[in-house]
Amino acid sequence: MSTPKIKSIVEEMIQPFMEEHDFELVDVEYVKEGKNWFLRIYVDKEGGIDIDDCGLVSEYLSLQLDQNDPITDVYFLEVSSPGAERPLKKSADVVKAVGKDVLVTVYEALDGLKEFEGRLLSFEDDVLVIEVGKKQHQIPYEKVASARLAIIF
Repeated sequence: MSTPKIKSIVEEMIQPFMEEHDFELVDVEYVKEGKNWFLRIYVDKEGGIDIDDCGLVSEYLSLQLDQNDPITDVYFLEVSSPGAERPLKKSADVVKAVGKDVLVTVYEALDGLKEFEGRLLSFEDDVLVIEVGKKQHQIPYEKVASARLAIIF
């Protein structure tokens, strides 16, 4: 089974549980590292996620995966917080990040740059406005290769 299909099945399987517990499913990864496969689930909630929350999600998902058995490979299940520099995977994530520091990379250079680290001032009409130093950059959302929260010192 393909990686996107596995991700989709897992997302569908876990979403009702996430909603019931007011958790947010940030991301699902199914990746091979060396000879091992990893199913990684990143979750968050208002006020932050803790180890007990991760354990709760892991127990529920383990049971669902054992009952439904959608993955034929041997794999390791990991459930964790997305961390302080959480990825911004969906446009809704970008909306929540307005006013925060972000790191955005683009597919091709804009304003001579491929990486923008600064304050996300707005996200309207599918355009991110990021202030880097004293200069503002407008980045069309479709040009974004990756985005995450950033800790700027």
